[in-house]
Amino acid sequence: MSRPTKQSPERGSARIRLLEAARDIIRAKGFAATTIDDICNAADVTKGAFFHHFPSKDALGVAVAEFWAETTTGFFEAAPYHDPADSLERVLAYVAFRKAIITGDIAEFTCLAGTMAQEIYASSPDIRDACGRSIFGHAATLEEDIETARRERGITGGWTAESLARHTQTIIQGGFVLAKAGDNPELARESLDHLDRYIRQLFHVTEDGAK
Repeated sequence: MSRPTKQSPERGSARIRLLEAARDIIRAKGFAATTIDDICNAADVTKGAFFHHFPSKDALGVAVAEFWAETTTGFFEAAPYHDPADSLERVLAYVAFRKAIITGDIAEFTCLAGTMAQEIYASSPDIRDACGRSIFGHAATLEEDIETARRERGITGGWTAESLARHTQTIIQGGFVLAKAGDNPELARESLDHLDRYIRQLFHVTEDGAK
């Protein structure tokens, strides 16, 4: 997942400001390179305030992954890809929307949960699991439309709505990695174009919508 990003540090409670600061800095620097001092400075709070809300940096990591899931859920629920009447069109509109929001600096469109999961999957199981809940929970929101599209079009095969929903996230997260490695957002957009083509092939639909 991606998008919700920078807000003024003057807005919200100290805890929210800490979470927003952690979200933005970790996306730019990674979890290990982000210090408590970095987060406190960006949030304009004291270190004492940090430890009032979070007993450790790892506790913050879990909390910021959960905060990410909460804030991105609202963002995606309000997105226009839900509008088409046809279920497959909603799935394809989701892919198009994910491509459309790849804008700005790389740290602004990449996924906090994906960034942290890649870095700490072995060293911090609690953060890893929180990131997993975010990514898999978002993937699950696509399953109903995919299954409905399968049923309506009589599509069969050795795959499920759940597996295709997870695959969308594989492509999106992989695109983010390539964008970082190549310092080029277009590499992530390219991945979404291929995902669109793949889904159309699965459902035997051409780019102009014909079967």
